[in-house]
Amino acid sequence: MKHYSVLLDEAISNLNVLEDGTYVDATLGYGGHSKEILARLKRGFLFAFDQDIEAINYCEDYLKQFGSNYKLVHSNFVNLKSELQKENIDHVDGILFDLGFSSPQVDDEERGFSFMRDAKLDMRMNRDQSLSAYEVVNNYEYEDLLNIFYTYGEENLSKQIAKKIIEKRPINTTMELVKVINEAVGNKYFSLNHPERKIFQAIRIEVNGELKVLETVLPDAIKMLNKGGRICVITFHSLEDRIVKQIFKKYSEVDEMVKGLPNIPDEYKPLIKLVNKKPILPSEKELTENSRSKSAKLRVIERI
Repeated sequence: MKHYSVLLDEAISNLNVLEDGTYVDATLGYGGHSKEILARLKRGFLFAFDQDIEAINYCEDYLKQFGSNYKLVHSNFVNLKSELQKENIDHVDGILFDLGFSSPQVDDEERGFSFMRDAKLDMRMNRDQSLSAYEVVNNYEYEDLLNIFYTYGEENLSKQIAKKIIEKRPINTTMELVKVINEAVGNKYFSLNHPERKIFQAIRIEVNGELKVLETVLPDAIKMLNKGGRICVITFHSLEDRIVKQIFKKYSEVDEMVKGLPNIPDEYKPLIKLVNKKPILPSEKELTENSRSKSAKLRVIERI
């Protein structure tokens, strides 16, 4: 199973893995980051989350060659706190989030993630859930489609695309949807601006609730860190990065209500410090090896 873990060395080195620490890989995927964490753990333990049962099944065998001190959790990382509490874990030494989706998912034609391969409209990370890309494309009202395309896709011609989708329903496959997008915007705009990328991204975010779960889990994750513990987050588009940046900023600054006071009460002091003020970007070598890493950004914080 070929999968390239983006910003692998940078993320693992910034996680500062302690050999007896407790760590969470919130986005297991095909085990690239988990493998490296396990290689550094002697007496510690790793909990690895994924809502995609295919990733869990693959890693059951794959990770055995690197250690036995781990548990795979088949769950969305939004449930990180409650799932860890079931294991009597309230605090951890590090958490890694890689918010991309893995090459095997993109390349699996059945999953319907790619606008370059014909497949049924699906895009579910968790294949047990009912909401799929088909429901979004064929059942959402015009206003809902417009809002998703503008907000999650940042697409300028969202109105035209939403109208054309309503007009052309039912739309069953990825290539049918690409064709409808092309018709809506015209050949010139389509070839210059690639709106299909943005529309597919927007639908995928909606289907999997990606931004909502990120806003929920990051504050939980920060509060679960031991002193000196770190969170590394790899994002792949501006909406995710903006959420991560804003949440990290909020928890790394003194509360506005008490700024300037000579003695600031503990509950108003920052919980974290930014390890890197600007995001870490892929190296030229990585960009050459894996074009999908082009938009990746890594942000790191430490609990104080």
